[in-house]
Amino acid sequence: MSKVVDVSVIIPVYNEAENLVPLFQRLMSTLDHQAYTYELIFTNDGSQDASLDILKDLYQNHSHSVRIIDFHGNFGQHMAIMAAFELSRGQTVVTIDADLQNPPEEIPNLITKIKEGFDYVGSYRNNRQDSFFRTYVSQLVNWFRESTTDIKMRDQGCMLRAYSRTVVDQIVKSGERSTFIPALAYKFSLNPTEVMVKHDARASGTSKYNLYRLVRLNFDLITSFSLLPLQIFTMFGMAISGFSGLLVAYMIVRRLTIGPEAEGLFTLFAILFFLVSVVITGIGIIGEYLGRIFQTLSQRPRYVIRQVIEKK
Repeated sequence: MSKVVDVSVIIPVYNEAENLVPLFQRLMSTLDHQAYTYELIFTNDGSQDASLDILKDLYQNHSHSVRIIDFHGNFGQHMAIMAAFELSRGQTVVTIDADLQNPPEEIPNLITKIKEGFDYVGSYRNNRQDSFFRTYVSQLVNWFRESTTDIKMRDQGCMLRAYSRTVVDQIVKSGERSTFIPALAYKFSLNPTEVMVKHDARASGTSKYNLYRLVRLNFDLITSFSLLPLQIFTMFGMAISGFSGLLVAYMIVRRLTIGPEAEGLFTLFAILFFLVSVVITGIGIIGEYLGRIFQTLSQRPRYVIRQVIEKK
């Protein structure tokens, strides 16, 4: 295999056995008709089904264009992409999910934008084929991210994206622990753009992002790129402290003018419980930031590669 190719296509894989063969066929059919050299890098992110065996079969028949990174465990989609970034040889790097919801036939459109001079090409899904809940939550998360950071992405959940070699190298050098790759690319790019891509219903299998994973992913995104949650909580705490001071002064005046009274006891309890919940929320926000500091200082590997299968 040549040391340098025009395009590297990176596909993170986690329990996608039913989709891999049709995905591969569509990738080859699309890329073989283009005037550039390419490689396909599959990262097996600790799959528990037959995904790795299928990838090995594909490699045996197409070792000239297929490379496999096999993780020793499940480290997440973004770490799977990061590992492939580090080993990729393409001057342009494209990421795409293995679930076939984003058609591989859209890849040339992204590469065309790179050739036009853009160094990062994001995408947003047209007529999204997900459940109402997933679509609504995604829109809410996109709004919240745009309100709390300076990162402008119309659809942060769409992983069909193209990156110039310069942007990929900057992402690799960053060495960040909690890595949200599209956001990092936006920060490092000088001339980003976005294109609309088709979105199909999942052909088989189920989404690997449950509600908990989505919440965790967005905690990582917000706390990695903004201090606004801490600042909002500080200002809110100052406001609550001011109102609490006024309430204490009011209660003292009532005690001096009216005398002891039991009325309003449960109201005070409600106020107390509210303030306690605010404190607990603040501790949680601070804990998120401290957790990222701990992960950075611990120097543990972000992922462990069991083997890399490629033609030497």
